[in-house]
Amino acid sequence: MTGISASLPSHLLALKLSSMLLLSAASGMMLVVNKIQPSQLAEEQRNATRLWKQLSREIDNMLSKKSNLTKQDVNLAMDKVLALDKAYPLPLLPGMLEKFPEHVEPTCWWPKKQNKHSPTPVNQEKSEGNGWSQELEVEMMGLKNVLKMKDESYYVELGKLVLGINKSLAFSGPAIAGLAAIATGFVDSPIGGSWAPGASIVGGALVAVLNTVEHGAQLGMIFEIFRNCPGLYRKIQEEIECNLSEPEVELRENGEVFATRVALQLGRSVSELKDFAVFASPSCKVKDMKEFASKLF
Repeated sequence: MTGISASLPSHLLALKLSSMLLLSAASGMMLVVNKIQPSQLAEEQRNATRLWKQLSREIDNMLSKKSNLTKQDVNLAMDKVLALDKAYPLPLLPGMLEKFPEHVEPTCWWPKKQNKHSPTPVNQEKSEGNGWSQELEVEMMGLKNVLKMKDESYYVELGKLVLGINKSLAFSGPAIAGLAAIATGFVDSPIGGSWAPGASIVGGALVAVLNTVEHGAQLGMIFEIFRNCPGLYRKIQEEIECNLSEPEVELRENGEVFATRVALQLGRSVSELKDFAVFASPSCKVKDMKEFASKLF
């Protein structure tokens, strides 16, 4: 419209006002959409729904296997509910999850203070040492180091990169649209001269490109994925630390069951966990780790 108005002086006012109105409306709509980040909102609610269903199954399983629930069981379930509710608050304003955080941290949807594991149930046969051995402890320690130093740090760095790009596009788009609307107001004026139509046309086209890149590439969703993946790795690390810090092996989760569960979460077989024993030393470095601990992401 700005370009046409320059060649049709008889319709200049109508076209100029229409162009200013559309650019101003585009700037306002982009501010709202960039604040909500629809793709990120959809991803976080999809993940929250999955975690709520998982927690519901855990509670149902606990109720079906224990005839007499203890206060510790109830407190643990309540802590998990509160932690998950805090990790994924109300989906829309004013309580929604922060879209542009100052610091990128892995999502935490579990209680930070892990309760001690209950002993193995009576109806489950205990292997010697409750399934734990010195070799398994070394494997778990090496796996924890790889998860922390390679997998988690890798996705956190990717999250920072995507967040920086998304933040730049989210703030520059509405600003350029507003400047283009102002430039349109100077069309065919002594101040505007010949630069106002060009600035308005270029600004409007640039806004369309920036908005398409930001929301067409689903940068908000990508950032949320990069924040959730290291969250899973952090959770596995804390579970390993919680088990290894318990000196009484009978109070730990069964070692064989725990190793199988961790291997499944990482997309590996139990036998592959032995490859991480060499990284159990605190002196190991990231450059020595040739592959990631997880094969799923």
